[in-house]
Amino acid sequence: MTARRPGRLYAGTSGFAYPSWSPAFYPPGTKSDGLLRFYSGRFRAVELNNTFYQRPNETAVRAWLAATPPEFRFSVKGQRGAAVRALAVDAPGSVAWLVESIRPFGDRLGTILFRVPGDIPRDDGRLATLLEAWPTDVPLTMEFQDASWLVDEVLDPLRDRGVVLCATDLDEHPGPPSLFLTGPFLYLRLRRQAYAEEELRAWAARVAPFLAAGHDAYVFFKHDEAGDAPRLATRFTRDVEAVLATAAAAGP
Repeated sequence: MTARRPGRLYAGTSGFAYPSWSPAFYPPGTKSDGLLRFYSGRFRAVELNNTFYQRPNETAVRAWLAATPPEFRFSVKGQRGAAVRALAVDAPGSVAWLVESIRPFGDRLGTILFRVPGDIPRDDGRLATLLEAWPTDVPLTMEFQDASWLVDEVLDPLRDRGVVLCATDLDEHPGPPSLFLTGPFLYLRLRRQAYAEEELRAWAARVAPFLAAGHDAYVFFKHDEAGDAPRLATRFTRDVEAVLATAAAAGP
């Protein structure tokens, strides 16, 4: 019987354009137009931050694609105003406006991260309208910042449409979030100010089974001024690889 191919781990950081990461991550003297090229030589994906504040133009997208290898993936944070309007006011128009600027990524798009602010509580009708308006050929990940959304009545429609639920780990949370697979891949944002080595190993142990089952996983660490996020992403990747190697050596 053919062994199942493990999923791919797309680990990285939220954003890349931080000159302050030199020399902790970027070599001294790295120009601004060389940051992404260096970054993509060490990670498989990035979560774009600036697209949350403004739509990317096609010139910028072409430059990002040219600076990265074909296997590199972009998680694009949806522009915040359009995201709110799409859920609260005009789903068809706002979704079309939002998606139009993302299509130039082509098959290099990992997903669009659609963030629902904490001041928007659960509304099943509005969610249904949004999901109906969303094009089925564009991967969608939803991050709900209000806990009222994390119920079966929301998760089931996401599963029906293959929409991914984002899990976010924050300092203000009493413990780590649950991981729900509602779409074809896992999406996790690790956004505490610091992670000890044993915490990274614990997260690696939780993510590895999804990969072993054949699901890809996108995992992004919060950016910081000192450049610790790339170190955490690198260490986490190694921890996941170690868990998978140990499981493979143990056999079925």
